[in-house]
Order: sequence, then C-alpha cells, then structure tokens
Amino acid sequence: MFSSYIAVGDSFTEGLGDDLPDGRVRGWADFVAVGLAINAAKTTSEPVRYANLAIRGRKLGPLLAEQLTPAIAQAPELISLNGGGNDIMRPRVSTQSVARQLETAMDSVTGAGIHMLLLSGANPSDHLPMGSLLSRRGDQLAAEVRPLFPRENATFVDNWADTGLRDLRYWSADRLHLNSLGHARVASNVLKAFDVPVPPEWGVEEVAAAPAGARSRRTMEYYRTYVLPWIGRRLTGRSSGDGRAAKIATLTPVDPSTATPV
Repeated sequence: MFSSYIAVGDSFTEGLGDDLPDGRVRGWADFVAVGLAINAAKTTSEPVRYANLAIRGRKLGPLLAEQLTPAIAQAPELISLNGGGNDIMRPRVSTQSVARQLETAMDSVTGAGIHMLLLSGANPSDHLPMGSLLSRRGDQLAAEVRPLFPRENATFVDNWADTGLRDLRYWSADRLHLNSLGHARVASNVLKAFDVPVPPEWGVEEVAAAPAGARSRRTMEYYRTYVLPWIGRRLTGRSSGDGRAAKIATLTPVDPSTATPV
C-alpha cells in the first residue's frame, strides 16, 4: 500500500468544517493518511508520509497551477485530487471544461508513475440556497467524470453519489462544508476503495446506522453569518484562501496513534 501521499484541492481537501480545538482544521485527507499509517504499522515497518497542499476557495485552474507541479515534484506514491466545486458555484461554468482539466491532471500524475486518486465532493445542495442549481451542475460534472474510469493506475471515489452523505448530521454550521462526521465518512469511502481497514474508533458505521437528522432550517442569522460574506467576496473578487499557504507543504511522517499528522 502507499507509503507517501499528497492531497491536492480546495476547502474540501483542506478540511474546512472539521475544526480542531487549537484552531486548525483536519478533514478527510488527514484521516486517510492516518488510516494508511495504522495499516502500515500492522503490516510493514515502513512509515507513511503525508502532505496537504489544498487551499480553500480555489477554482480548479488556479488550484492545479499552484499545487499539482509541487505535488508531483515530491514524487509520492499517491496523489489525491478534488476540484471544481468552486467552479460550479459561479454564475457561469462549463462542466465539460472542468472535466477536461481533471483528465489532463490525471494524465500528468499517472504519467509520472504516481497513483491518482480522483474523488468528488459530497452533495450539499439539500441545505443551501439555490441548491437545485448546484445539484444540477454537480450531476452534470459527475456525468462527465464517471466515464473516465476505470483507468490504469487511477482510482475514483464517487462521494457525490453517496446519498447518505446528504444528511444534515454530516454538515457543519455553514451547510457547505462537511463536519468531522462527514469527513470521517469520506475517508472511509477512500480507504474502502483501497481495501484498507477503516479504524473502528472513527465510528463511521455507527453514525451511518443512526436515524437520519432533521432538515436544515436557514435563519436570518445563517444568512448574515455565511451567505452574505460569501456574496461579498464574489462581488469584490476576493477568496477565503487569499494569503493562505498549504497546511502541510512537504511530506511529513504520520503518527498512527493520532488523528492528525505530526
């Protein structure tokens, strides 16, 4: 199994919504790295190293321009990519163009002899204003991407098709980013795709078996806290990721006894 892993992406991969007490964010990619490390500790003596280059707010083009080459240059055994979510939230988007960019990125990664993990984000549309538009665009992008697989030296994890993830219990207060339960479930989907055991202490199966949560209620406070600032950034051309750097820029050993890399 993979002993080095670099995650490339936007807020979904950075881990927004899975906030730690010290102010950092964790997220599904961190969980995957820990899952790989736990498995390696049981099966080999080789440590797992991990980096996360994802930066929130990035559209796919800038994301790939900034992150893909540095990721490939570190020559990991595995690179994951999720992107396009910020593109389909803009007034105009070509899902065909997004899919072509993803395919080109996959060619670059696999051409370097690195295994490519492409994964879609979960579907938040049940809980968001204008969610039906986002859902249609997400469905269109998924329809463009799914025929690219199966593909040599590449794996696709289709979180968009995971209907259980649409439940409110998996979403943070902004309704756009997954919470810790949602990120753990995405990590579970990834590890299962690689036939790596999911640590039982994550409680993924227990949460999935619990009754569904209530429907979302969007109050005026919700709009003031989350929707209006997002609109303001769009109108002024700003991004939530402006001025931010990757949280783990270089491959770093993962401690299999914890849920975060050290």
